[in-house]
Amino acid sequence: MPDISTDKVCYLIIKAREFDVKVGVEEPDPGGNPSDSGSLEVLQDYYDDPTYQEIKTLVDDLNEDEQIDLVALMWLGRGDYTVDEWDEACGEAKRARDEHGHTADYLLGAPLLGDYLEEALSLFGESCEEMSAIHL
Repeated sequence: MPDISTDKVCYLIIKAREFDVKVGVEEPDPGGNPSDSGSLEVLQDYYDDPTYQEIKTLVDDLNEDEQIDLVALMWLGRGDYTVDEWDEACGEAKRARDEHGHTADYLLGAPLLGDYLEEALSLFGESCEEMSAIHL
């Protein structure tokens, strides 16, 4: 069972899904009033994207064990490990973290991060339904 709180993982799932819907920059300098363009620039992936920065800060502020749990959860949800192999997944995530660092960048580079984390939570009998209802 992961040590990281379900609330933290659920919050990251919400933010990861916001980040996943980003598209390439179509207008490098949109200028003007966002209401004129229908606020479409919020869906574009600018270098100073606040969603990216929020996720990066969130992950960087977690302690080492929580970061390891997040990586192991992503791997579990992706099907690289099973629940029975949780300790092995955590051990490999720790080795990867010690060797490469940059946990936030690694997680942000994973397509479908939110889906993988949600799947992993469900394998442990956890859910983000209550938190999702709050954010709707």
